[in-house]
Amino acid sequence: MTAIRMALIALLGSLLYGCATPVLLAGATGSGAMAAHDRRTAGSQIDDQAIEMKAFARMTRDAELAEPENAHINTVSFNGVLLLSGETRTAELRRRAEEYVSDIPGVRKVHNEIEVRELARIGARTRDSWITTKVKTKLLANEAVDGTRIKVFTESGTVYLMGIVTRGESNLATSIASDTNGVKRIVRAFEYLD
Repeated sequence: MTAIRMALIALLGSLLYGCATPVLLAGATGSGAMAAHDRRTAGSQIDDQAIEMKAFARMTRDAELAEPENAHINTVSFNGVLLLSGETRTAELRRRAEEYVSDIPGVRKVHNEIEVRELARIGARTRDSWITTKVKTKLLANEAVDGTRIKVFTESGTVYLMGIVTRGESNLATSIASDTNGVKRIVRAFEYLD
């Protein structure tokens, strides 16, 4: 595979799913190309975007949770499954973040992967974005799996994989992600077709 093709795939991957920004909350957005291959209905895709926006709004109403020195929380929704990742300074803030989002209409399940620890620095977040780009590029370049159907997000070296996939696709995506430099752990938040 040529360097130009790899660069184009990397660019496409970042455009398809966006990168989280280092603020309280960041959601992933999609493009028309992703929507065409997505196994979710168009309505579900719109619902997921609404869930991410509502989660942001609810958490920012809590002054302590919205304070950048206290929390860095990312939300990613896929087919009503909401992933919370990032860091909070206290277990109470972690608990409150989940409480605020668990009753959002359309949320079927919450994966609370927020860690109670010191907040990640910008360098770590930049490395996470790079890991996401590398994993997504590998998925898009692999002809045995449709990488447009898998949402990838990285937080503190942990790669989160989301989508509606077969178990074979899940295993292949996990293998591809695990062979990527910088990946410390993989969390599969897939829904399975089989």
